[in-house]
Amino acid sequence: QVQLVESGGGSVQSGGSLRLSCAASGDTYSSYCMGWFRQAPGKEREGVASIDSDGNTNYVDSAKGRFTISQDRAKNTLYLQMNSLKPGDTAMYYCAAEAGGGGYYFTGLPCYFNYWGQGTQVPGSS
Repeated sequence: QVQLVESGGGSVQSGGSLRLSCAASGDTYSSYCMGWFRQAPGKEREGVASIDSDGNTNYVDSAKGRFTISQDRAKNTLYLQMNSLKPGDTAMYYCAAEAGGGGYYFTGLPCYFNYWGQGTQVPGSS
């Protein structure tokens, strides 16, 4: 079992930045890949970025050049630095982990997430 708690969401002006954090606990040693996905009202879940235990990162096209995923495994914390935010980035952002078989696959990311947190709201830019 892996428990994930996100924080850092909030309001931001157009072009602004936010950093999301995700505190992981439980069987985190078994998590090979971690990442973020988001869901806007009335829309399907969408992958954002992922990072594996070797530090290899992947981003979906909408995040490339603007978002940076990073991790501090010693602190069991995952981050998502979001710059140049746009209104289209408004969504609930979820931290997710792949640990064990099965899981949910997002186009553009190489992970199968089977744990995620409660989410943190990013109202997007105004």
